Amino acid sequence: MLDLYQRLFEGRPLRPDEYVLCADEKTSIQARERIHPTVAAGPARPALVEHEYERRGALAYLAALDVHRPQLIGRCEEKSGIAPFDRLVEQVMREEPYCSARRVFLIVDNGSAHRGQKSIERLEGRWPNLRLIHLPIHASWLNQIYVSILQRKVLQPNDFPDLASLERAILDFERYYAEIAQPFEWRFTRADLNRLLARIEIEHTMPLRPAPLALAA
Repeated sequence: MLDLYQRLFEGRPLRPDEYVLCADEKTSIQARERIHPTVAAGPARPALVEHEYERRGALAYLAALDVHRPQLIGRCEEKSGIAPFDRLVEQVMREEPYCSARRVFLIVDNGSAHRGQKSIERLEGRWPNLRLIHLPIHASWLNQIYVSILQRKVLQPNDFPDLASLERAILDFERYYAEIAQPFEWRFTRADLNRLLARIEIEHTMPLRPAPLALAA
């Protein structure tokens, strides 16, 4: 078990030359050109966004966030899949300090591009100092939340005339975020999660009480 908060792996502290990154992808990001320009918010007036638009294509964004530094590495692709994800991993593993690190732990969900034992064998076979760590199934919310920040800060409202301007906005924000980012300070710790899971298990194993009989009128 990898403990991000205390930098532990299987109960042992990570060394300074060991790193933890979370990788995620946002698929099918559309470039929607509004038929009337978006108007920024002003005094006593909300932003004005035209609801009609024309589709100008879509792309995928893949990113890896160093949990403790933090360092952000991302790329845009025409679509998601095994090959685009492997290119993101290569982009990470060819950069310092990761290429010369003792171990690099890469946390992923169970998306099709990096699912199961085959993905572990593929990526760890290619990068001997890489350790691919899968989140529990249906628990992708445990991963880092950078893509949700990107959604709120850049992609809302979605008003881009073409894919080039959409990609430029995403990568410009990536560079800006890498300059200002601080590690997330989680208030919901691993101990909190274990207590919650134990409580749920107890509640699901308790026998059901019979419903009280309704009294006749």
